[in-house]
Amino acid sequence: MPSQVSHDASASALGYLYQAKWAPLELLRGSFERPDGAISLELHDDVAWEVADRPVDLLQTKLHQRSTRTLGDRDDDLWRTIRSWMDTHDPGDAEGPWLTLVTTQQAREGSAAAALRSTSRDPAAALRRLESAASDSKSKDTAEARARFLALSAGERATFIQRMRVIDGTLGIDDLDSAVRKQLLFTLPSGEGAQTAFMQQLWAWWYDQVVEMLQKRRTSVSVGSVHRRVEQIRDDYAADRLPTLVERSDWKAAQRRGTVYDDRCFVHQLRWVNLGRPELEKAMMDYYRAYTQAVAWATNDLIGLDELGKYQADLIDEWERLFARMVRRLPADAGEQERQDAGEELLWQVLDSVTVRIRDQYDQVFFHRGQHHCLADEARVGWHPEFVQRVQELTVGSVRA
Repeated sequence: MPSQVSHDASASALGYLYQAKWAPLELLRGSFERPDGAISLELHDDVAWEVADRPVDLLQTKLHQRSTRTLGDRDDDLWRTIRSWMDTHDPGDAEGPWLTLVTTQQAREGSAAAALRSTSRDPAAALRRLESAASDSKSKDTAEARARFLALSAGERATFIQRMRVIDGTLGIDDLDSAVRKQLLFTLPSGEGAQTAFMQQLWAWWYDQVVEMLQKRRTSVSVGSVHRRVEQIRDDYAADRLPTLVERSDWKAAQRRGTVYDDRCFVHQLRWVNLGRPELEKAMMDYYRAYTQAVAWATNDLIGLDELGKYQADLIDEWERLFARMVRRLPADAGEQERQDAGEELLWQVLDSVTVRIRDQYDQVFFHRGQHHCLADEARVGWHPEFVQRVQELTVGSVRA
C-alpha cells in the first residue's frame, strides 16, 4: 500500500503566526533599551531589530507545540538557524548584528544552546560544542550547514559564535496575548471589558502592520509608532469618549457572510422617501456598524443600557420637533411627490446634523446616522409624513404572508 503524503501546513502557519505575535512583545520589552528602534518581519530575518535603518539583532523564532524534546547540538532547528545566519550576513563580521534564536524548547544542559543563553553566555564553550557536533554528526539534513560552518576559518567561527545568543523555553503561542497585555498593564483602561476591547483594537492594528510588512509596503514598525497607537487607543477610553470598534471593512465581511437588510423596516422607510440604491447601501452599512457598535460597547461594559436608552430618547425628542414642523408646513392637499420630498428633506436634516452625542467627545457620524436607522427599524422615528400607517400595513402584510 503506497504511503500517504501529508499536505498539512498547520505547523508552518502557526510558525508564521507565532513570529507575528512575538514581534510586538519583543518590541514592547525592548523599547526602553532601544527607544529609537524598529521591528521588521521577514526582511532581514523572521524578526529583526533595526536602529537607524540598520539591522542590529536578527531573531529566528521556533515554535514547538506540546513538544517535550530539548534542543541539542545536532538538532535540525539549530543548524537550520545557523545556515540561515550564514546566508544572511558575513559570519566573520565582528560589527554585524546580534543573532538570536528564540525557541519554545529548552536548551539541553551542557549544549551549545545552553552556553549561549542570554543570562549566562559562554561563547567559547558553545564554539567547542558546535565544532564537535559539526564534525561528528552524520545527519544528511544538516550536512550542508555543518560543512559550511567548518569551512569557515577559526577566527570567523569564533566571531560568528560571539554574536549568537539563545532565548529558550519561551512562551507558547497561546500565552503571547496575555504577555503583551502585561507589558501594557499601567496603560490599560479600568475594567475587564474595556481592557479586552482595548487589546482587540491594538491587535487589529498590529495585524494591519504585519500585512503591510509582508507585502513590502512598509519595512518596519517603530517603537514610537506603537506607543503613539497605544496612546491614541487609550484616549478613546476617557470618560467623555468611546472607542470605535466596528469599521467599514466589518460591514463588507458581514455581507460576504450573507447579511442582507433589503426587507428591513428602516430600508422600506428610506424607499418611501425615494432614496436610490447607492444611498440605501450606505444606510445599511451605517445601521450595521451602529447596531454592532452599541452591542460591543455594552458587552465590554463601556456603556450601560440606561446610557444608550437616554441617548436614543434624546434622538427621538429632536426628531419629534422636526417631524412636527414638517407635517405642519405641508399643505393639506399635498401630493405624494411633495410628501416624499418633504420626508427626504427631513431625513437629511436629521442625519447630517449631529446635535445629540452619546458622549461629549464621540462625534462619529456613522453612529449618529446608524442609530436613527435603528430607531426607524423599530418605527420609533420615520421620514414619510404617513410612515406610521405604512409601517402598520407593512407589518400586517408580513403577518399574512
